[in-house]
Amino acid sequence: MKPKALLFSFILFAFVASCSKNIEYSQEHINQTSGRYLYSPDEVIDIYYDNNNLFLKWRGAEKIEPVVLDENTFFVSDMYKKLRFVQHPESKKYYLGIVSETDDSKFTYDFIKVEDSFKTPSMYLASKRYHEALEGFIEIKKQDSTSVFVEEGEINELGYEKLRKKEFQDALEVFKINVALYPESDNVYDSLADAYLRNGDSLQAYNNYKKALELNSGNKRAKKYIESYIKTQD
Repeated sequence: MKPKALLFSFILFAFVASCSKNIEYSQEHINQTSGRYLYSPDEVIDIYYDNNNLFLKWRGAEKIEPVVLDENTFFVSDMYKKLRFVQHPESKKYYLGIVSETDDSKFTYDFIKVEDSFKTPSMYLASKRYHEALEGFIEIKKQDSTSVFVEEGEINELGYEKLRKKEFQDALEVFKINVALYPESDNVYDSLADAYLRNGDSLQAYNNYKKALELNSGNKRAKKYIESYIKTQD
């Protein structure tokens, strides 16, 4: 960020912070607004209250304290957004809405409130619930095939991270997710074959290297392994 823009941001935040109010939230309000809001297909914002103070959990930060403007409106410097608790007039569902920078009366319905038990695909992945993770990633890919939340390279790297830790079964499950998401990529089969090989399953390694070679005749590692495997079977 340029120095002038950084200075402006600091001044704006200082001004907004000076407007922060102490609100005595009712229990009804706390019950109504606490919970999980879907920020993106694979991210959530958790809203909670501690000693009648509003806090957020978001992107690994456990206790973000926003600048409170009124009972329903607050400014989150980490997002650089003014948010408001709103209820959709038709669906009656609750949202965190983004408030217009130029007109405080205008807002949009942006981040829908979901069940407290709701988990994103990445959350399922982290808790080793691979079937649910795959279902979630498939749904994201169905909505947007180029989504940054379903990147072949990122999933592949996670699989290799588990291999480095010798978590072979978990690595296999992660690579299987990538195969399901990108069945036309030779690289996902190559990685799955590598995981099988390190786990001592030479037959499954052969099957997946064979698939990788079918998709990419220039895959040298797959070709080398297949030739070596066939020789051992003679």
